[in-house]
Amino acid sequence: MPHPTVSIADLSRHLDQTVSLQGWVEALRSSGKVAFLLLRDGTGSCQCVIEARTEPAFTAVAGLHQEGSLRLTGRARPDDRAPGGVEIAVETIEVVQSAEGYPIARKAHGVDFLLQHRHLWLRSARQTAIARIRHTVISAIRGYFDDLGFTLVDTPILAPGAAEGAGTLFTVDYFGEPVYLAQTGQLYLEAAAQALGKVYCFGPTFRAEKSKTRRHLAEFWMVEPEVAWADLPDLEALAEGLICRVVERVLGGHRADLDRLGRDPAPLEAIRAPFPRVTYTEAVEILRSPETRATLEAEQARDLAAVEALRKEIAGLDSQLGQATKAWKQEKLGQEIQAAQERLRELEMAVENRPGHMEDAAAFAWGRDLGGDEETILSRRFDRPLVITRYPKAAKAFYMKSDPENPRVALNLDILAPEGYGEIVGGSVREDDLAALEARMAEEGMDPAPYQWYLDLRRYGSVPHGGFGLGVERTVAWICGLRHIRETIAFPRFMGRLYP
Repeated sequence: MPHPTVSIADLSRHLDQTVSLQGWVEALRSSGKVAFLLLRDGTGSCQCVIEARTEPAFTAVAGLHQEGSLRLTGRARPDDRAPGGVEIAVETIEVVQSAEGYPIARKAHGVDFLLQHRHLWLRSARQTAIARIRHTVISAIRGYFDDLGFTLVDTPILAPGAAEGAGTLFTVDYFGEPVYLAQTGQLYLEAAAQALGKVYCFGPTFRAEKSKTRRHLAEFWMVEPEVAWADLPDLEALAEGLICRVVERVLGGHRADLDRLGRDPAPLEAIRAPFPRVTYTEAVEILRSPETRATLEAEQARDLAAVEALRKEIAGLDSQLGQATKAWKQEKLGQEIQAAQERLRELEMAVENRPGHMEDAAAFAWGRDLGGDEETILSRRFDRPLVITRYPKAAKAFYMKSDPENPRVALNLDILAPEGYGEIVGGSVREDDLAALEARMAEEGMDPAPYQWYLDLRRYGSVPHGGFGLGVERTVAWICGLRHIRETIAFPRFMGRLYP
């Protein structure tokens, strides 16, 4: 009778039973009398022990390499030292593919090399942890809106015009006619909101920004709710609840994955409503304040000291590497050196750029849109996401409604993630008055012809309404504590990267 094939995640339910596993070799070492194989199957990793007397399994192990694929049977037994607290005493092994010459060895590799081999890099423990958290983030988002009675509406990927600025459009030939990859589904979602009341779309969006910063991708995923009869406080509460739900779900199901990423969960545990709120004008005052300058000066002194400490650490690790004779020790030291060098490069860049950021913050002019540097400075002052409202209308998109009490500003909101991760939510109340919307489009020099259907929404039964977008990748980067957004999606697309 064949033994049941189980997943590694379920092994604890099969203690003292003989089971079958199937997966890939994560690591392999042998002392001559016993071999230790670390097997992964996508749900977790398991230590498998093969004794020399277990033939032909012990001989079969000798022909395996990193990422070789196999099936095995053995007895599940408790072991507190093993990953997951369970190990397998192997009885039989069937090698499916030996995988000799796997290019991503268990040693340090540069980022460009890893991106070129992204299809294989995805298999690493770090990347699978991020993928699992991303899955839960998306599941939590869908569950939140579904529980609140929203209807999912799929909006077009191909759009006839811009919604977020013509300078960031990707052009596509559509049967001989130029159209564009969608920057947002919002305009179409507004039409759906007047049919269904509460709607959301969830899909890929595209921005042709020639940027390689750690926060930007050319293709990213965004969830966008749109609500009829909503005002600005309604949108603030909706976004606040969404972020709290997502963080709660990740903390509830991914403590081990966060630990694998080196992510301290304490900052996430502090995320609860209500979030701090400031207006754009108050944010400008914070940027210009002596307290902000003092904080930045303290950060500069701290980072300068950290740079010197890292240089000494790297020198010490280099010395150890030169003396190391065992392969595992060389591998470990190489990984530590690369990680330290990456931290050093980031710190050196921060030290180099901070004086300019300090001057820009002190002289920040009311009317400018907040950039990434300003968002970082502001978000680091708070331990929870920061809600900023009422930006200058001239700095924002044409569809945002003016504040009746101050027409210079828009009824909009951005939410900045803490710890310097910047904007993760952007939204507004939409202009529902036809004449006001047409006037704003004329100010922007927009051709109204492609937008007649959008203007119809103001001609026939217009109501107050609004919505926002939450970027999945930036949210995942913040929750996971990642330095770069490129790790948050399986196959990142940004300027200069289209392979694989």
